[in-house]
Amino acid sequence: MLIRTVVSPLLGTNCYVVADDAARCLVVDPGAGVVDEVRQVVDESGWTPVAVLVTHGHVDHTWSAAELCGAYGVALHLHEADLPQVADPFGALGPLGGQLAQTAASAGMQYDPAGRVEPFTCAEAGAGAARADLDLGDREAPFAVAALHAPGHTAGSTVYVLEDGTALTGDVLFAGTIGRTDLPGGDGAAMERTLGHLATLPEETVLLPGHGPSSSIGAELRSNPYLRTAR
Repeated sequence: MLIRTVVSPLLGTNCYVVADDAARCLVVDPGAGVVDEVRQVVDESGWTPVAVLVTHGHVDHTWSAAELCGAYGVALHLHEADLPQVADPFGALGPLGGQLAQTAASAGMQYDPAGRVEPFTCAEAGAGAARADLDLGDREAPFAVAALHAPGHTAGSTVYVLEDGTALTGDVLFAGTIGRTDLPGGDGAAMERTLGHLATLPEETVLLPGHGPSSSIGAELRSNPYLRTAR
């Protein structure tokens, strides 16, 4: 797997372009202002996008999905529980959504909803939980990525696990901290359960979060009080 990171200028969302050995790629969490750089990465690498994925439905992770889906003729994939976030991206965030909309407008950024959305369901993360292989790209040789439902930050938050074991954790688990649960759709009890499940992943698991630097399960078990206490 080859992974390139493009950081959004709005709230610093990490967008990941993930390519396999067949030069196919996924675009994960395309925040505002990343389109030009994502397209440059794809073009220079000679990759073929097969899907746009988001770890959850918050607008800072879905902002550029419509433009990229249209450019590459692919669908936006997310857990069905977060479809309301996509339908009403600013309203779904409560008062924070209004503030974000004003910030974006002042920066000349316009949000367009994705036209082709393909929701999925998957098992909740946990020891022994079956990882749902997503049906992406060629059905005879699908892109190797699995989804684990990880509610807490939002009802549909999802951790994507790549073929090499790398986990894209979105806003569930960061280096040193976790995602907030006080926004609409957040659930503290669900987050605690999710963290308990993630703590059982192999310590060598590389974590690529929705914001900030990468880490690993082992490093977070040693330094992140939220994950350590959830184990």
